[in-house]
Amino acid sequence: MRRRFSGRREVAIGLGVYAAYLAVRHLVVNDEGRRKAARNAERIVALEQRLGIHVEPQLQAILLPRRRFVAVLNVAYVTLNVGLTVGWLMRLYRRRDSEFHRFRRAAALATLGAQPVFLLFPAAPPRTLDQFVDTIADVSGFDLDEGLIARLYDPLAAMPSIHIAYAVVTAAGIAETSRSPLARALAPVYPPAVAFVILGTANHYVLDALGGAALGFAGLRVARALG
Repeated sequence: MRRRFSGRREVAIGLGVYAAYLAVRHLVVNDEGRRKAARNAERIVALEQRLGIHVEPQLQAILLPRRRFVAVLNVAYVTLNVGLTVGWLMRLYRRRDSEFHRFRRAAALATLGAQPVFLLFPAAPPRTLDQFVDTIADVSGFDLDEGLIARLYDPLAAMPSIHIAYAVVTAAGIAETSRSPLARALAPVYPPAVAFVILGTANHYVLDALGGAALGFAGLRVARALG
């Protein structure tokens, strides 16, 4: 079946998904939600320690002396990940690629699929804990928890990582639809690269990354099943 390309429809879908995200943010970001998120963050760290995968502090210890490199990671975290996902979908849309609807649906499903977890299990990011450094504030001098930017995202939505979910969907999209052999060959490297960024900047835990990857793959699978 040939699907219709409608700019208004895509804008409506995008705004609707973002509205659901902000609705959950409104319910969670309060004093009680912050206390619950802090407790859940400690639970995640404790579980990682039991599993032997709590490597985030060691990674930060290696990276922090390299402040210019960390500054690049900060920019990548704040802008490049979501920008690449949206940019690739726009590229597919502009060329009226038949796969656009599947990958857009996968990204939307991944976002919506994370909302019940964000609501029931709010989790503060590692940068809020004593053993971590908030590299975006410390190195780049930009506070994600102040001003307008703090109203545009959910600061208690560490688990699962939407960054990784988007990276999985985008990598699959590039691998399947890019006309560049080099881009297709490099696509599998993208999710691990994003994982390196989110862990190095202390914005997510290893378990967040694993949860985000599972979410991204689930979104792709459901989107494919829906046709």
